[in-house]
Amino acid sequence: MTQLNPSSFPSGQEPDSGLKLRPLEVFVFSAVLAIFTGFVVLISSREIILSLIFFGLAFIVALVTLALLGVGAKPNRIEQLDSQEQNRAS
Repeated sequence: MTQLNPSSFPSGQEPDSGLKLRPLEVFVFSAVLAIFTGFVVLISSREIILSLIFFGLAFIVALVTLALLGVGAKPNRIEQLDSQEQNRAS
């Protein structure tokens, strides 16, 4: 993974807390969705193995979906300024 350092942002600005916590938020939200899915399957079928299978599938699908949505998001002002600064430097 790439580390965020202050020199990578324009004028030495630190990234906001939303940018720093984004991967953790995606992981936790995927886990919550997977736990809910596993719980629903466990309650409806009463089979632990089937519940664990659906838990794993739901976690993977949610994680990939949320990550792809995050990649496709519109960049904020700091990211746009950083991109423009890098284009001018090269």
